Amino acid sequence: MLRLFHTSDWHLGHHLHGVSRQREHQQFLDWLLAELLGKQADALIVAGDIFDSANPSSAAQSQLYDFLVKAKTQQPNLDIVLIGGNHDSASRLDAPSPILNALGVAVVGGLSRDDQNNIEWERLLIPLTNVAGEVKAWCGAMPFLRNADLPSSTERSNEQDHDPLIAGMKTLYNELFLQLQQKASNGESLILTGHCYMVNGAVSELSERKILGGNQHALPVELFPETIAYVALGHLHLAQKVGTHQHIRYSGSPIPLSFDETNYSHQLVQVDVRTGQPVETVGIKIPRSVELLRVPNGKDFAVLPEVIEQLQNLSLDDLPMEQRPLLELRIKLEKPEPSLRQQIELAIVNLPVRLLKISTAYSGSDKSLADLKIEERLEELQPLEVFQRCYHNKHDNAAPETMNALFSELIENLQGME
Repeated sequence: MLRLFHTSDWHLGHHLHGVSRQREHQQFLDWLLAELLGKQADALIVAGDIFDSANPSSAAQSQLYDFLVKAKTQQPNLDIVLIGGNHDSASRLDAPSPILNALGVAVVGGLSRDDQNNIEWERLLIPLTNVAGEVKAWCGAMPFLRNADLPSSTERSNEQDHDPLIAGMKTLYNELFLQLQQKASNGESLILTGHCYMVNGAVSELSERKILGGNQHALPVELFPETIAYVALGHLHLAQKVGTHQHIRYSGSPIPLSFDETNYSHQLVQVDVRTGQPVETVGIKIPRSVELLRVPNGKDFAVLPEVIEQLQNLSLDDLPMEQRPLLELRIKLEKPEPSLRQQIELAIVNLPVRLLKISTAYSGSDKSLADLKIEERLEELQPLEVFQRCYHNKHDNAAPETMNALFSELIENLQGME
């Protein structure tokens, strides 16, 4: 038996409206170390978005490397696999890979090619061993794939696919699968990774970048051959299986990365792999070291007196400042209120909270809640959304899908250069 821990989307270095999440990440990493040891995990897969940006701070990088050293010190035989996500710089992740490989940490930031422009598949083929050192599975560590990684039309394995992006993805995954099969000569289980958006995936709108041209390029589950024992996915922050497939899963992020994720139950996935049998998966809930509060809860807005009343009814412990809940207020207004922040600060002056965000929505007195016009900040919009709005303002109609796809490709190429 092989026990695998699957996690993803750490986003080390993340800030929520100016507040560093470093302490919360450290609490998670310390907890993860204890879980790896306590449950005697044989392998750990982190399925992309290790860092929150392509240029992570030195503190974020130190957090990662400190964790890796501690994990390998307490469990020298633990196999660790890190893949690059759309937030990561492939080259930055790959740079220390020779050193990390020597420590037993496999890093695949992105696809690399040899002098003949052939993909170096061997880097993506990683043996996973049990406590006795026996290879029980082979992992095909596919990182986030940018448009530049995809094969040309002449290289694609299935020309019946009308979407060139999906056809390119299928070609790459098919080749990786064939490479894995050749490695698993003794019938070892096969595992794949991916950092992508799958059909019908539930997204967190405020913290996940739409990738590979947007959700119109959601990938089909047929991407993964039926003989794969488990697929460890990253990108979506809500833990979920893909469709009805118990063995194809997103682990979700370990901490909430936006107020939209306040009510998520964050977890990692424990996967027990036995040769010739379906995998057994168990979600392990991750304790939350700092609470996120949204008043009112959910996606509703309320008038200021109702919001203040709900605040006064909160039952909160008097914690040190760095442990106090992070607070978002969602207030419905009929017109701009110049003294709004002053009224709110007066209402929370004795509450042990940290106010991060005041979201306002405007409507006339004769309009329903459905007619609310929500005030948005530029920092909360994705680049594609900004482009689409600028295009609409200039041309008075929506941008064509071909232009949206080209803009998304431009953004991906720029991120890949960072």
